[in-house]
Amino acid sequence: MNIQHVGIIGAGTMGQGIAQAIAGKGLEVVLLDQTQAELEQAKQGLELALDRRLTRWGITEAEKKVTLSRILLTTDANELQGCELVIECVWEQLEAKSEALQLAEAVVGPDAILVSNTSTLSLTEIAAQTERPERVIGLHFHYPPERRELVEVVRGLKTSEATFQAAFQFVKELGKTAIQVYESPGYVTSRLMLPLINEAAAIVAEGVASERDVDTAMKVGYGFSYGPLEIADLFGLDSVVDMLEGLYFETADPRYRPAAYLRKLVRAGHLGIKARQGFYRYDEAGEVRV
Repeated sequence: MNIQHVGIIGAGTMGQGIAQAIAGKGLEVVLLDQTQAELEQAKQGLELALDRRLTRWGITEAEKKVTLSRILLTTDANELQGCELVIECVWEQLEAKSEALQLAEAVVGPDAILVSNTSTLSLTEIAAQTERPERVIGLHFHYPPERRELVEVVRGLKTSEATFQAAFQFVKELGKTAIQVYESPGYVTSRLMLPLINEAAAIVAEGVASERDVDTAMKVGYGFSYGPLEIADLFGLDSVVDMLEGLYFETADPRYRPAAYLRKLVRAGHLGIKARQGFYRYDEAGEVRV
């Protein structure tokens, strides 16, 4: 399947990053959201992210302009017509994700692939809300998707082999490393990382070690590029709590019950980099304030 036009529903942080990763490989992207205000924020976010890469010699000014030119920001779902593949990047809630794929299904052709970027919800349950569950698959990109190489390619119960092969090849053509995952709550990476974040938050709350020392222990001791609390701030602490709650609901495993300190930070509005404060405080460029 020759995928040249990709739709993305949800112009938040993940949607922007995935759009950047795909447009950077020469594909045309339609980035859809509900309001012009959200699209304006997305435009600013895309420009800021590309400017960061520009200052670090990751891209040229010409490459920045070409990447942006390949991304159409719109509130009109009809613009998804002609997309061979559509990715939903909306809030981590079953109803929202199901509605996003239903919206795409009503517009695109019968052979188009419908993708969920969910990290904890049941892909089979999401696909069951569509008319063609065999065309539904999960692509779990990792934040920030324009820089992270790994993508989990997740089969639902009814995902066809043709859909899987097309999605797997699509990920490889983006220059990413794809792994095959059969649906299970949390897949591989969320199932491993979320309990680690949860325990790290509990260690800080108990006064055993500071945020920085917990992260240093994992980076120096185990070779992590980012510590678990840095990763939590990247994800967004509200998203971390939502994902933990989803896993806890699915499994009833106490490992996934959100730590009280995580909930406390979310209630205080300390959501991570996007709020400029989480476990750490951040400047406008997303760098940790010393």
